[in-house]
Amino acid sequence: MSLVAIVGRPNVGKSTLFNRLVGMRQAIVDDTAGVTRDRHYGKCEWCGTEFSVVDTGGYTSNSDDIFEGEIRKQVKIAIEEADVILFLVEVGTGITDFDEEIADILRRTDKPVMLVVNKVDSAEKRFDTFQFYSLGLGDPWDISSANGSGTGDMLDELVKLLPKDEVQDDKFQSLPRITIVGRPNVGKSSITNAFLGEERNIVTPIAGTTRDSIESYYNKFGHEFMLVDTAGVRKKSKVNEDLEFYSVMRAIRAIEHTDICILMIDAQYGVEAQDMSIFNLIIKNKKGCVVVVNKWDLVEERTSKSVKVMEEAIRARFAPFTDFPIIFASALTKHHIFKVIEETMRVFENRRRRIPTPKLNEYLLPLIDNYPPPAIKGKYIKIKYVMQIPDTQVPTILFFANLPQYVKDPYKRYLENKIREQWDFSGTPLQIFFRDKSPDRK
Repeated sequence: MSLVAIVGRPNVGKSTLFNRLVGMRQAIVDDTAGVTRDRHYGKCEWCGTEFSVVDTGGYTSNSDDIFEGEIRKQVKIAIEEADVILFLVEVGTGITDFDEEIADILRRTDKPVMLVVNKVDSAEKRFDTFQFYSLGLGDPWDISSANGSGTGDMLDELVKLLPKDEVQDDKFQSLPRITIVGRPNVGKSSITNAFLGEERNIVTPIAGTTRDSIESYYNKFGHEFMLVDTAGVRKKSKVNEDLEFYSVMRAIRAIEHTDICILMIDAQYGVEAQDMSIFNLIIKNKKGCVVVVNKWDLVEERTSKSVKVMEEAIRARFAPFTDFPIIFASALTKHHIFKVIEETMRVFENRRRRIPTPKLNEYLLPLIDNYPPPAIKGKYIKIKYVMQIPDTQVPTILFFANLPQYVKDPYKRYLENKIREQWDFSGTPLQIFFRDKSPDRK
């Protein structure tokens, strides 16, 4: 997925534009300069094209000199990492020294740069945008991120500038992609080395050793896939270095482009808040998941009872999605390493599982008759037909009903649980959709 970075001096409306692009109020917006302390990441979809957006904030300083240095550093990193750069300026204040400096850096890059003039909320102000031609970055795009005017035309041009998805080698394109994720220093690189049987990735006790997502080709014991080791995803408040922030960005992008995620958990600490955030990110992106409790060899009490207790604790923390395999392993001693691979490939096969339509209807329709959806406003919901949509990345079950809009989430979860009881979909999310099948509609 392509990455778009929004750069510019403080208080030009970067966070407001970011919120409009991702479709939610994710970044704090205020008239005070320097409000954005954390970096924000989100997804934007326009005309069928999906891309990631980064709001480069965090310019807080006590002196102009430090402030200027921070801007320069952030812009340079954005240039290195982004596919397209949105350079935001403000029509009201015109061209400032900061704008000139950022423009000077952007003119030297070969990355596509869009000059966006913000706060153009009237026809009169549009005439003031011509002064920005002097920055030497092409035609300015006048928008108002607050009310959305002009953003459609800007996005049309932005989509044209995004790089086309690279076509990988046919041999590797068809292979499953397995990505190892987790908090820093949980043992991701160690388990990668254990899989490959060689010291491929650097391993140290220092959190944040791995800075980039590293791909490796695995072909052993009848299994063949691409293995991706990622940087540790930690809390935003802990991400101080710009380099590390973009390392985390690469880890998130690796999750977006994978089939199965191996979520590493430290056996000594159990499930922490950041583990839950990563798990939610996996489920949000509809990826398969295998949970590996690493460093099990360091736990003093390793009985079947302690295993059961910890399994229950993990599933309770990750609820409502609890249908995923949990493996207790040690990357250092290679305990249960092969089991991790076997379970991961089983989850991959579950994602590709195709249930014949007659079997779905034969099993589900009697269950639905015995326990139909609750009536709403005196209207009874009748489910008439079930099928699985073919050729989807995630197993998707489609129900045809007379009043699909009245089917609530609790009943959808009931149907999902019944499907999981009958067929093995362990480790992979299921999508349940309802479609109108009224007699008067074709």
